[in-house]
Amino acid sequence: MKTALFSLLAFALFFTGCTKQPECPPPAEHKAPPPPSKPIVHDSTPVLTQHKPIRITVVGQGVAPCTGSCSPEQALVLAKRAAIVDGYRLIAEKVKGVYVQGRDYVHNMMIKSSKVRTFVDANIRHANIIDTLYKDGLCEVEMEITLNYSQLSY
Repeated sequence: MKTALFSLLAFALFFTGCTKQPECPPPAEHKAPPPPSKPIVHDSTPVLTQHKPIRITVVGQGVAPCTGSCSPEQALVLAKRAAIVDGYRLIAEKVKGVYVQGRDYVHNMMIKSSKVRTFVDANIRHANIIDTLYKDGLCEVEMEITLNYSQLSY
């Protein structure tokens, strides 16, 4: 009896091992993204040529201080000065670019702090103030500068 049961079990295992299992689809191949349609070419021709100067126009903004320690006239002068400084910064960013430095502190797979600093390294002189507008404690100063090829020092 035991041998008949054992042989039946072996017979069942033998034929179940021969059955064809459903095939899994082959793993999808990872395809690389298609190349860009137009190659990125950095043009080496200078924007500023010897025969064509460039005019850069910006609008700087400054806010009057909220403290009551100064008179309204002083607040307007301080707002104008802040707008002029902002205008110089904007011109410097357009002429020389901005350096960006970032740092993240990650702890336990979570960002604990993130710091971003920007730097502008330029010396701007002779910017002209075109227009000054005061509105609700905000001063806007439109400034422009004309750059010639001979003025740039690399």
